[in-house]
Amino acid sequence: MPYMNRALALGRQAPNDADPNPRIGCVLAAADGRVIGEGCTQRAGGSHAEIMALRAAQAAGQSTQGATAYVTLEPCSHQGRTGPCADALIAAGVARVVAALPDPNPRVAGQGFARLRAAGVQVQTGPGARQAFEDNIGFFSRMVRGLPWVRLKLAASLDGATALSNGQSQWITGEAARANGHAWRARASAILTGIGTVLQDDPLLNVRHASAARQPALFIADSQLRTPLAARLWQTPGRCIHICTTVDSAERHAPYLAQGARLHVIPATPQGRLHLPALLHTLAALEVNELHVEAGQRLAGALLQAGLADECLLYLAPLLLGPGRGLADIGPLDSLAAGVPLRFHAIDRIGEDLRLIARPPERDKFWAFDAAGRQQ
Repeated sequence: MPYMNRALALGRQAPNDADPNPRIGCVLAAADGRVIGEGCTQRAGGSHAEIMALRAAQAAGQSTQGATAYVTLEPCSHQGRTGPCADALIAAGVARVVAALPDPNPRVAGQGFARLRAAGVQVQTGPGARQAFEDNIGFFSRMVRGLPWVRLKLAASLDGATALSNGQSQWITGEAARANGHAWRARASAILTGIGTVLQDDPLLNVRHASAARQPALFIADSQLRTPLAARLWQTPGRCIHICTTVDSAERHAPYLAQGARLHVIPATPQGRLHLPALLHTLAALEVNELHVEAGQRLAGALLQAGLADECLLYLAPLLLGPGRGLADIGPLDSLAAGVPLRFHAIDRIGEDLRLIARPPERDKFWAFDAAGRQQ
């Protein structure tokens, strides 16, 4: 499936500011097999992949009559910030559409395919489905579950220390691993950290060591509203900072609003902490697809124990540090069976370090969809 492979590669070239849209690629092939146009999703509000491919064909003087469109997601059928791609393909005389997956967005969910078939366009689905899903896993998560895909990033020594007992942690991993971590930050819709990390480390938590079309929004889990107004995280120009708190007080909110932050009052648990499922539903309502979490042991442990972490992105350095801070506060447990089960999804060497991607077993599987975009 060379055409679909090319479409998948194009989708991965879509800019990060395509969010909250999925990052899609499209290849147009003539009846004789020649590629006559290709494109990918542009920034939010811009053209979709199909429109970019049709424009490329037109600019090259190529006829699209009888062509096949290979696209990594069902062409849209609704009027949003752009027009329906299904209608554009029909108007261009495309004879066949091969899509990796149906669109789970309820505003599409099979309607694009139906519109194409009604106009006499052949429709095929399936090629490249698993990779198309992985490339847009946050979009599928938000549409199907009403939750962002929560990726918990951790960096540790080989014996599991994320910092020395005195808090020193810069730098356990090498430059290549740090740059790779920033690439994952850039991919995300938003970054989440906890107030403990802000107070202890005073981090910037922006993208500096990777190319980024935009800085992802930063969310701070700060139940008691203790984020310092002089913290370094305010220094990144143009970034939107969101503070999630249980404090419902206009007077307490005022200094942060004056600083340009957005505040979200989240329900509290009986212990006075943020209700994490409510926090994640709030982020989904704000159209966050992928949430990149860089936080301390407490928030990391809370997400893992609540079953809210979909993926662990762990960098391990070939270094032993002895006693220090661990990966996550879990337990104490009474048995091994009470641990948080994970399954390795990918293992790679990044510079001198190892990068491990692990997921809960129920997450590390391909989600099957019917022709209407519903999860099966």
